[in-house]
Amino acid sequence: MFIVTSQYLIPKGYASMAIFPFIIIGRLEDRRNKVLINHESIHIRQQMELLVIGFFIWYGLEYLIRLCQIWDHQKAYRKISFEAEAYANESQVGFLQHRDFWNFIKYL
Repeated sequence: MFIVTSQYLIPKGYASMAIFPFIIIGRLEDRRNKVLINHESIHIRQQMELLVIGFFIWYGLEYLIRLCQIWDHQKAYRKISFEAEAYANESQVGFLQHRDFWNFIKYL
């Protein structure tokens, strides 16, 4: 996993994103933000489990389904199982050491 800082690669309204094997951070000072790095590290693990492309296909489809259900971008985004798992566990620094395989399924 590599941490890269670039304000130009991050969509507006977001602080960071994960695209295996990179965590892209928008602001240099966020490199020390352990919660943010842990959140994105959870996404890296999810991407590895679904062989990266499977993650992005599932993520996109689930977002569209949630958006049709809720009709609110931010709420639909937070309801995606990958995001729900990452937000629920981002403050648990050791979470990835004991996380079950395909743990995000619990958040569907």
